[in-house]
Amino acid sequence: VQLQASGGGLVQPGGSLRLSCAASGFTLDYYVIGWFRQAPGKEREGVSCISNGNTYYADSVKGRFTISRDNAKNTVYLQMNSLKPEDTAVYYCATGKNAYRYGSRWYGMDYWGKGTQVTVSS
Repeated sequence: VQLQASGGGLVQPGGSLRLSCAASGFTLDYYVIGWFRQAPGKEREGVSCISNGNTYYADSVKGRFTISRDNAKNTVYLQMNSLKPEDTAVYYCATGKNAYRYGSRWYGMDYWGKGTQVTVSS
């Protein structure tokens, strides 16, 4: 199982970025997959996840971020709009067949991709 995240970069506040996470070695359809981020000095947090058509968004990104999945390409996307400086972090994609959420925390994400840096700054 491999996850390859891409699409990070430097963007001004209010701008947009689209992250991609290409999966290989398994079929995305049957897995929970999502995006997490970690800013310097902060704990890693779940940003958005998708499985079986259900989606989850952290309160801090609701209305600004959209997660989607292209099963034919075995790829998950995170469209990030109206970016804020506090969105600056390393973003990771992760997956687990039996992953679940308890409160705001996710468990059972068995595979992680390398992160991609997102920097929101003027």
